Amino acid sequence: MRVGVFGATGAVGKELVQVLADRAFPVTELRLFASTRSAGTRIKTPFGEKTVEAHDPAKPPRLDLALLSISGDWSKAHARGLAEAGAVVVDNSSAFRLDPDVPLVVPEVNAAAAGNARLIANPNCTTAILVVALAPLHAAFGLKRVIVSTYQAASGAGAEGMQELEDGLKAMAATGQPFSGQRAKNEVFRHPLPLNLIPHIDSFQPNGYTREEMKVTWETRKIMGLPDLLVSCTAVRVPTLRAHAEAVTIETERPVTPEAAREVLSKAAGVVLADDPANALYPMPLTASGKYDVEAGRIRANPVFGDRGLDLFVCGDQLLKGAALNAVQIAEALPQLKMAA
Repeated sequence: MRVGVFGATGAVGKELVQVLADRAFPVTELRLFASTRSAGTRIKTPFGEKTVEAHDPAKPPRLDLALLSISGDWSKAHARGLAEAGAVVVDNSSAFRLDPDVPLVVPEVNAAAAGNARLIANPNCTTAILVVALAPLHAAFGLKRVIVSTYQAASGAGAEGMQELEDGLKAMAATGQPFSGQRAKNEVFRHPLPLNLIPHIDSFQPNGYTREEMKVTWETRKIMGLPDLLVSCTAVRVPTLRAHAEAVTIETERPVTPEAAREVLSKAAGVVLADDPANALYPMPLTASGKYDVEAGRIRANPVFGDRGLDLFVCGDQLLKGAALNAVQIAEALPQLKMAA
């Protein structure tokens, strides 16, 4: 298939190219697109050296699959044009996620929702990681309420966020007195991130939640087909490079035990059980980074909700299951692309 990666020089764009190769996606022609500033740059890829192009909407490329990882504004301006030119478009931005006419898909949860659509939305990274663990628990026990606190890595802000964290750590370490010496600079994040936590991701909304927190509520409901599911989220940026972690509390419709939940999650697609606290085995960014599956562990009964409550901790690579991997998995599952191949 003829595949185009848009935003190819960004953190997710680079992962998209690597995931296509690692999963042996049937690429016969790969084209890389980025800003006019990057156009002309030569990049080494698993598919050979490629020249970065600038997208010309007046002459849309002939593609079977377009993987978009740019801004929401760019996607709004160009995604439908790419689809009309013949490509199946999988968009990583927030532009179409809540559009009732555009499927929002996590293949382990709702692959069938994509149908024969030519434009499909990839969810927010935090949501994608969360619903992989929630969906099998809902199927087994029913979900009534979900309360989640997220611990989101610098990678959620792209390559620039990761670089700012690395640069800040080096600057603070160089002084030998990180709390009283040179402060890390912050341009990507609202405050310096090294040795800090920032309970502020995206813009604050009238209800006091941030847009990032509301995305988790809105998108979880759409993906799982539960429009009335009660979801509350607190999103926190933490000084890790990759992989988002989430502390999750659920109230279920039917009785649940930690043992039963472990059994369900141990068999769930896209989940690996990491739940042996006695031997210090639990989900962590260190162990989830670079992995396809979402780790789930620290599974225990929640004393607030009695026999219908459960606490667990999940962790997944934001650049993979939270973005690039999920986009490629969507493409792999699409009947219209299978026919093209």
